[in-house]
Amino acid sequence: MNIFVSTALLALALASSPASASDLTVQNAFARATPKGAQVGAGYLSIRNDGASADRLTGVAVDFAKAEIHEMKTNNGVMEMREITAGVEIPAHSTVKLAPGGYHLMFVGLKHPLIKGETVEATLTFEHAGALAVDMPVLPIGAPGPTGGHDMKGMKM
Repeated sequence: MNIFVSTALLALALASSPASASDLTVQNAFARATPKGAQVGAGYLSIRNDGASADRLTGVAVDFAKAEIHEMKTNNGVMEMREITAGVEIPAHSTVKLAPGGYHLMFVGLKHPLIKGETVEATLTFEHAGALAVDMPVLPIGAPGPTGGHDMKGMKM
């Protein structure tokens, strides 16, 4: 089999998978700076699924802390935060925002402060698309989000 036929077969196989990393786009990823001595930090982003099938964000990993997916919501007038162990569904043809006051990435047991102007990397894990590395610029404490926002097309790792 020549290289062109092999490449065409590989492309066909990838295109027929239920969801691939190329169906997912991560937008406006950022982390907030933390004060010296802080034990926790947070990260935010949007995930757009242009695929025909839903996917699920099932995990996150960073090298500077234990990373978890959390949700904040108001229950009977009280703000609650809890870890989401079942993951977050990313419906087909939809965008899910991990934003302040809702779903977000929680960084627990920080090895060092998150410093404004630096960039940290997180690896998101999806049920179908696999692992996706995302650069997260560190914005000031309390920042609502990036002003320009950059799209980062996913790639399987």
